[in-house]
Amino acid sequence: MDLTLDAVQWPAMVVTVWAAWFVGSSEKRRRQIGFWLFLASNVLWTTWGVHAQAYALILLQVCLAAMNIRGALRAQVNA
Repeated sequence: MDLTLDAVQWPAMVVTVWAAWFVGSSEKRRRQIGFWLFLASNVLWTTWGVHAQAYALILLQVCLAAMNIRGALRAQVNA
């Protein structure tokens, strides 16, 4: 189980990079996909952070998720 949880950091990194790629798109649908990918990466990083007892990383992921959700809500209001 420990090796499995150790390996979570790699898909977390890949999903984070994909999210950044999609968020940088000029197409709304791709940006929306990026938003959901970022939330998925937050979950993956948090899972790994709990396993690794990386509490600063866990807090960072909670803050980043909150900022992403805030940005998405503000984008809806301003649309």
